[in-house]
Amino acid sequence: MSITKEFLEPIGVMPVIVIDQVEDAVPITNALKAGGIKAVEITLRTAAALDAIRAIKNECEDVLVGVGTVVNQQNLKDVAEIGVDFAVSPGCTPNLIKQSQDLGVELLPGVASPSEAMMGMELGLSCFKLFPAVAVGGLPLLKSIGGPLPQISFCPTGGLTIDTFTDFLALPNVACVGGTWLVPKDKVAAKDWQGITDIAAATCAKIQ
Repeated sequence: MSITKEFLEPIGVMPVIVIDQVEDAVPITNALKAGGIKAVEITLRTAAALDAIRAIKNECEDVLVGVGTVVNQQNLKDVAEIGVDFAVSPGCTPNLIKQSQDLGVELLPGVASPSEAMMGMELGLSCFKLFPAVAVGGLPLLKSIGGPLPQISFCPTGGLTIDTFTDFLALPNVACVGGTWLVPKDKVAAKDWQGITDIAAATCAKIQ
């Protein structure tokens, strides 16, 4: 299974979300959806993550549900059992790619160099998460990779902001972007769902 550029492009911007309390999962997702967001990436960084993902899958319609911080086979098995739309990894290993293919999980693996992308290409992939995007070179790196490897596309994540993400989306080899700015911790703590909707709406309004 491999994610395509055609799958990623309609997403535009994908919030990367850390959920500490299961009861926040559905309100956060619905708030983002109300602001125009079409897909979310829920990271497996907390004890609440899997239950939060199940709740979103059960209760939130018309939102693609991705799972981030997938780093091993058990993560992939958990993702496959829940039936999420895709999985995202911070890195890219042959075993992880092969396991995702065996389990029928659409995987967007993270890369930080042409060599990692080429390894993924050898295993049939054409789309990657560039991570951590700004730290590893950001816009100049993406422009440079686009020359020798024009056939692959990226979802850069890590260090992008509401003020910079459109610069990334403007590149021909960027299909969508990921970011944490859409779900600030203070707004979640205050259960300010309208505030999250407002950020999502302001973000989506910047996409041409």
